[in-house]
Amino acid sequence: MGIMFLCEVVGSIVSTIKHDCYQGKKIMLVRPISPDKKMQNGTMVAVDTVGAGKGEIVLVAAEGRSASEILKFESRMPMRSVIVGIVDKIQINRFKY
Repeated sequence: MGIMFLCEVVGSIVSTIKHDCYQGKKIMLVRPISPDKKMQNGTMVAVDTVGAGKGEIVLVAAEGRSASEILKFESRMPMRSVIVGIVDKIQINRFKY
């Protein structure tokens, strides 16, 4: 898989006119976060494949080829980011050296 981001779902997009590859897909706005849940710069549009909702922490594959493989497109489509998981817990182990 390509580049992965930890993100929070911050909203959704409703579009009546869109490319065919988006038909029947839930389109969400996601914002990258750090592992300690601090918001980072930038907002992305991502297709939801797991039933995520606003406020949830999700894993986003942000690379066009990943989107094509996950959604089983036979050719490249104008889609870059896909929500591929809902995060239940983030555990950070801090070791002293």
